[in-house]
Amino acid sequence: MMFAPLMRQLLRGRRPPALVDEGELPYHDVPRLTSAMTETSRELRDRGYVDYPVFVHLETLAICNAACSFCPYPTLDRKGVKMPDATVEKVINDLTVIPPHFLFRFAPYKVSDPFLEPRLFDIIELAESKLSNMRVTLITNGSALTERKIEELKKVKRVNYLTVSLNFDDEEEYERVMQLSFRRTLERLDMLHKKVAAKELAFPVRVSRVSGGRQDDESFLRFVRARYPAFPVYVVPRNDWIGEVVTEGALNEVPDAPCHRWFDLSITATGDVAMCCMDGRTQYSHGNVNNEHALKIYNHPTLRALRKNLASRRATGAPCDRCTYLAS
Repeated sequence: MMFAPLMRQLLRGRRPPALVDEGELPYHDVPRLTSAMTETSRELRDRGYVDYPVFVHLETLAICNAACSFCPYPTLDRKGVKMPDATVEKVINDLTVIPPHFLFRFAPYKVSDPFLEPRLFDIIELAESKLSNMRVTLITNGSALTERKIEELKKVKRVNYLTVSLNFDDEEEYERVMQLSFRRTLERLDMLHKKVAAKELAFPVRVSRVSGGRQDDESFLRFVRARYPAFPVYVVPRNDWIGEVVTEGALNEVPDAPCHRWFDLSITATGDVAMCCMDGRTQYSHGNVNNEHALKIYNHPTLRALRKNLASRRATGAPCDRCTYLAS
């Protein structure tokens, strides 16, 4: 794989998880996903991302209006914590050390919905003014995505993609699991889809689901493709967040592969840096950006060794040797 294609993949978003056509659960194409994770990890290492993150999560406000059973948010200790403006600015200044030819994605959320953050567009504006090599990545449940916010989003110069985590096509199940209004969310998606179809947005918008079983997954895919043909749609394999959220249908085997998430910097609203995106409760932190440089934490000897050696997760020790996260 050449460098330019790799960077196109990183900046547009990693490839959607693969589903196979036959077999029982888990029916994601595990060998293909495992191979893709290995390939991406090696390419990132060989291109210098041992030193610099390829993906930065910055959770500036730990709040979400959904209560999904497959997410750790409902039981977070830091729920409602707001990162001080000074810390936000410090982290962005820390990231200016990343050389301009190292492109990376900047995600102003973690276990949160970015569109519930009143400072969102001010934070993005600050990041864009100081980080010419970053691209903004956004994932939302869509409920808070008002027309005003979409218009603000249109002004952002470097949006990588927007993903709406819809998860269900059945109104009763959606409202029972997510505890949001299904009709309101669809109204927001209808509005967004019209703008995408009219080519008013300069970035891709896609819809996702956390897998819940073949029949329901296929129903969801049909629903989205029929109602929102301008949105690519994909299904994410369900996992257990390193044992934090155990639900039926989650993958239960640790991949025999390294992990491209070792190349992420995942900062929570308290300033603690999580092991990765799957460390939702920050049980495996290696530092806090309030009193350390963000890149010094990223280059903690333990984390750096993972990126350099790229051993199979099964041989790395806790917590990676029991993490079932799998994505291309």
